[in-house]
Amino acid sequence: MKKILSISFLLCLSVLTATAQSIYDYTVKDDAGKDVSLSTYKGKVLLIVNTATKCGFTPQYKDLQALYEKYRTQGLEILDFPCNQFGSQAPGTIQEIHQFCTANFAIQFPQFDKIDVNGPNESPLYTYLKSQKGFGGFDLNDQTGSKLDKMFSKNDPDYAKNSNIKWNFTKFLVSRDGKVLKRYEPSDKMTNVEADVCMELNSNAVINAIMERRSIRKYLDKPVEHEKLEIVVRCGINAPSGMNRQPWIVRVVENQQLINDVTEVYKKENAEQVKRDPTFKNMFRNAPNLICVCTPKNGGDLDAGLLGENMMLAAQSLGLGTCCLGGPVRFLNSNPNAKFFLDKLDIPEGYQLNYILSIGYPDESPAAKPRDASKVKYVK
Repeated sequence: MKKILSISFLLCLSVLTATAQSIYDYTVKDDAGKDVSLSTYKGKVLLIVNTATKCGFTPQYKDLQALYEKYRTQGLEILDFPCNQFGSQAPGTIQEIHQFCTANFAIQFPQFDKIDVNGPNESPLYTYLKSQKGFGGFDLNDQTGSKLDKMFSKNDPDYAKNSNIKWNFTKFLVSRDGKVLKRYEPSDKMTNVEADVCMELNSNAVINAIMERRSIRKYLDKPVEHEKLEIVVRCGINAPSGMNRQPWIVRVVENQQLINDVTEVYKKENAEQVKRDPTFKNMFRNAPNLICVCTPKNGGDLDAGLLGENMMLAAQSLGLGTCCLGGPVRFLNSNPNAKFFLDKLDIPEGYQLNYILSIGYPDESPAAKPRDASKVKYVK
């Protein structure tokens, strides 16, 4: 009889998972045992994570809280589901777990009742999450990821073939419309998680970004956060490329001293021009950061152009300004005294600096220049 009931339960679970269209079809219990429909979070970007309080990854609570504080007002919610299935590292009641997390990490994001994420009693939510994003492997270039791979491979050489949650602090990123976008294993870097969260929070305004983008030639004296530069470049390298050759290389300059040093060379050679500009700070329109794009000397310009447009639009969506610079490129490529700058970029043999994008927080709001719509004809 018990076996029949167990089979019936699993069949019901399978049917529910098969018919579900998004996470909004699921109901979970909060830390007080009350039912909560996940449709409550429609329109939010979600990071769903199974946690434990006695795990080597438990300090990630601090990173999660920092992420929550940074992006909550932009629409991020973190949903915490404690789970005791991995080494019994989430002991105690949900109330005891909550008390531990608030006392040690001051968490503010919602915690839900303890659940199973694998096996016959697993939460239907997690059945669905796993069906949408299976296990993609640990990062073997990461020391912790490599250790986890060896540990699991020792017990089961085929462990990577199933979609089961492997350990505490596995994370799922869910879009504003309830689609499961990505799965992160516990050893994945939180900086990568943040970059994806930030990208998703700003991914719903593509047309606005295109129409509102302007070339910015005045910037605030404020460096761009590294995670935002990462997002911009990741958008760039996902641009179309003929035969997927990806012929370009990209160098992102965050070294303020390097910018200042090469500017000193520029000032000596262009003293009169610099003197005429009372706002002059550096030779890159005073931008705090640069994105340098290099291409093979025998081609690659078209692909590089597509790359650059993607980066400029991504920057616009993040509240950043850009300008494609040609003058500084000609100076750097032709002046021997500026060679140290190019050397620092570590440009491979056979490549040359093609263009530079200045990037930073805008200190101006230029009006749009007119576009000639008469140049467009529709052939029907």
